[in-house]
Amino acid sequence: MQNSSLDLSRLAAMDTVEATRLLKGVRDAALSGRRPAVGPRADISESWERMLRNGLDPDRDQRAGVLPLEEIERRRLTSPLVEVLPVLRESLVSIAEAAQHIMVVADTEGRLLWREGSAAVLRKGDSHGFVLGADWNEGLVGTNGVGTPLVTRRPVQVHSAEHFVSSHHTWTCAGAPITDPRDGRLIGVVDISGPLSTMHPATLTLVTSIARLAEAELRNRHFASLDRLRTVAAPLLARLTGRALAVDVNGWPAAVIGTAPSGRLPKAVRAGRLWLPSLGMCTVEPLPGGWLVRADEEHAEPVAAGRVVLDLSRPRQPSVTVHGTSGSWAHELSPRHAELLYLLARHRDGRTAAQLAQDIFEDPTRTVTVRAEMSRLRRHLAQILAHRPYRFAEEVDVELIGPEHPGDLLPHSTAPAVRGARRGRV
Repeated sequence: MQNSSLDLSRLAAMDTVEATRLLKGVRDAALSGRRPAVGPRADISESWERMLRNGLDPDRDQRAGVLPLEEIERRRLTSPLVEVLPVLRESLVSIAEAAQHIMVVADTEGRLLWREGSAAVLRKGDSHGFVLGADWNEGLVGTNGVGTPLVTRRPVQVHSAEHFVSSHHTWTCAGAPITDPRDGRLIGVVDISGPLSTMHPATLTLVTSIARLAEAELRNRHFASLDRLRTVAAPLLARLTGRALAVDVNGWPAAVIGTAPSGRLPKAVRAGRLWLPSLGMCTVEPLPGGWLVRADEEHAEPVAAGRVVLDLSRPRQPSVTVHGTSGSWAHELSPRHAELLYLLARHRDGRTAAQLAQDIFEDPTRTVTVRAEMSRLRRHLAQILAHRPYRFAEEVDVELIGPEHPGDLLPHSTAPAVRGARRGRV
């Protein structure tokens, strides 16, 4: 019978040689299909399963071409990561240097756009291909602190032989994804890496905290931009009658008149006439930094949706598209909202808050969290989702598009119901 899995504290307390030997034994057993005496950690095990399923060679170091300097610079300038780079530098670089680590920041493709830290470790990183413009996508180089968090959307620490590819076994790394709170998009990952002797179980907590600090910086910038938009829009709204609001380019409302404040509108807002959830038919005009949205009171009733497409085929970009008589609109989903809609698509008869809490947290008492998330979802999908129990409306046709392989379903999710589906248990 397999014992419990390893933990970072145990690994950190061990001699480096001993820990490496133990991890190599776990890895060798897993790759050969044997049951190891001690199991790998859950994030590592799931990553290894993805690598084996995709046929990645565990003993061959694959490298993609390094991006030219012009392309690196273009990506830097167009990435939201550039807005939080000062926060990452101030928080991590000095710590990384003192701990004989380097800090790297990568985009959503796993391309390294910035790296700073100990000069000696930077030189060691060169031999691992840890250079600017390199591709550290998990599907190319295996389990690692850059590519794996981009797949799972969770912080991950990878030590020695937990790396799937053997040439990385002299390296330790911890990475955390960074999400833009303005639209929920994954924008990249920050990682701290170094030689095995520098491994510490608190490194993952540190990197995770700094990633959250970077997201807080983006949130503060968002609030400042909404204030600027509100200043521009206030005189215009004061002259209008009926329902109207000013929203930024991501659909967040800055100012409202004639209606209760609403949640975020679909990001696909554009100039002209279009139907929007909770408002119905609207006229949209551009504003500096956003849009002026005026509801057409003659067509105040929202148009009923006829078909919903829940697309989970792209692990990092789950989305829902609503098709109605006046056209269609799409909405990108957060990881939690993707889980909830997936469960409701699988259970068309509906799920109570307690059932969803059991499905997601394996704890039927966490109904407050479920109800709060469902309330946020229904702000976007008010004409699609019913409640008591939570379900898709009966008149709506729902199409669920999953990944090619069930094992790639919502790889970020730790929900028991989703994990069961990934393993073929529905």
